[in-house]
Amino acid sequence: MQIAASLQAILALFMLAAVGGDTNDPTRKGIGRQVHTFELHDFRGKLHSLDDYADKQVIVVVFLGTECPLVQLYGGRLAELDAKYAERGVQFLGINANRQDNLTEIGAFARINQIRFPILKDPRNEVANLFGAERTPEVFVLDRGRAIRYRGRIDDQYGVGYQKAKAVRSHLSTAIEEVLAEEPVTHPFVEAVGCIIGRVSTVKPSGDVTYGNQISRLIQDRCIECHRPGEIAPFPLTNYDDAAAWSEMIREVVNEGRMPPWFANPEYGEFKGDAHLSNEEKHLINTWVENGCPEGDSNKLPSPRDFVEGWGIKQPHAVFHMSDEPFQVPAEGVINYKYYTIDPGWKEDKWITASEARPGDRSVVHHILVFIKKPGRKYFPALPGELISAYAPGMKPTVSSPNMAFHVPRGSKIIFQMHYTANGAPHEDRSYVGFRFCDEKDVAMEVESGMAINVAFFIPPRNPDYKIVAAQRFHRDTYLLGVNPHMHLRGKAFRYEALYPNGTREILMDCPRYDFNWQLGYQFTEPKYIPKGTRLLCTAHYDNSSDNLNNPDPNRWVMFGEQNWNEMMIGFFFTATKR
Repeated sequence: MQIAASLQAILALFMLAAVGGDTNDPTRKGIGRQVHTFELHDFRGKLHSLDDYADKQVIVVVFLGTECPLVQLYGGRLAELDAKYAERGVQFLGINANRQDNLTEIGAFARINQIRFPILKDPRNEVANLFGAERTPEVFVLDRGRAIRYRGRIDDQYGVGYQKAKAVRSHLSTAIEEVLAEEPVTHPFVEAVGCIIGRVSTVKPSGDVTYGNQISRLIQDRCIECHRPGEIAPFPLTNYDDAAAWSEMIREVVNEGRMPPWFANPEYGEFKGDAHLSNEEKHLINTWVENGCPEGDSNKLPSPRDFVEGWGIKQPHAVFHMSDEPFQVPAEGVINYKYYTIDPGWKEDKWITASEARPGDRSVVHHILVFIKKPGRKYFPALPGELISAYAPGMKPTVSSPNMAFHVPRGSKIIFQMHYTANGAPHEDRSYVGFRFCDEKDVAMEVESGMAINVAFFIPPRNPDYKIVAAQRFHRDTYLLGVNPHMHLRGKAFRYEALYPNGTREILMDCPRYDFNWQLGYQFTEPKYIPKGTRLLCTAHYDNSSDNLNNPDPNRWVMFGEQNWNEMMIGFFFTATKR
């Protein structure tokens, strides 16, 4: 089983670049260079020239891409800044230099985000090259003489895999104010994060590594699950044009290990759905991009994959929604976990062989955890019950092996834990879960979820590597089916070890680079036999320093709690035992 989480933006934020900072030599980034005039058409066909705005005190040029998750998050913010500064002689100009974005998509982006300033299409990347722009969103502030006075980020609220409740540093606003006041810009360059601009390639395609022969198969096996219309990924990769336009971004995230999302150390354990790319596969991608992304023979393309529409399990015997009314997801900001308790009205015990949690709106559901709260059981406030089903983008439903099932006593309640991620526009969601049942007489092995948990910890401020351990002893012979490490924003690494009764020790799963945005579960290829008396030892490491860009506040002590600014140390696991 896989414990959810995704970007959105999340999952969304998964195609974003690493965060940079101020540079000691801003002139290397074009700061102080005068920009000569240029002409481009907007998405309505009207021609615009930089000279048209000669009366403006400040020009803000912002490079945009309609599918980039960070651009989507900042669309409304840019519209607000434009309105704020319009009467003070500041002109905003949007530039779209992406080969993959057409005029219709640009127009829709402007309409959805209520953007009034012109968005110009740069079809040959001439203006992007003039500025030296690299990413979206990336802003350039020009003074009255049209010299570049600031280049970089809008603010620091959104980044690679994190969202702050609000911006701490408003880089763009500060730069505009300083230029209007004819003062030096305090920080003239702050490295932008976001998607690489999809430029028209200047390399003549060549070589034996082609889209038709190798790359299409690799993308189909590793990416299409999420990168197709209607799924969580921010853009599709279903054809050559899509893949070629995003090729530089694909190469970056693959080389940095951000995509595909898989964080288990390959030295320990074998798991179903292992998504990590081999060195040979990475070499294929790098070669293809370096050689200009040759298309190759379209007749060699693999047959399209078939994807399950609707339920991934057989038609459920029972379906339960999280609530009667949908939750209203705001356009931006950090959204606390939401809990919903449902009484299914079960008057008799149930044996669950399959379950599937499904989001109402995939674009904003970060993850779903579904728990069973059994009658009379007491739990910590942040730990509502036994985990039975989960959702994350690309995640498979929970289906037990033959003769295996979860036992749910009569009178149990269903608890939804919902985690939402804002994506720049308001949404509403009403997620749900479906179950399939079997007769008790057909169950030979009972499936259970368990946990090694530690709630008695205080992580010191500014500590970059704080260790917490938890253990659970098995009191009968057991088969371990899978494991799911769970921490929050300060989580750094997680390891499961078996301490056997004979004194030997084995690493079962090692996650050296934990990522809250992709809290993956790891199901063993074959159930792992665990003899009676074995201790399952979980070791977690946390980074509470300012180097952790996910960290809400590195200056505070951190204790156990259900919300993101608190922490958790839970080693979930799933077992099967003979009845």
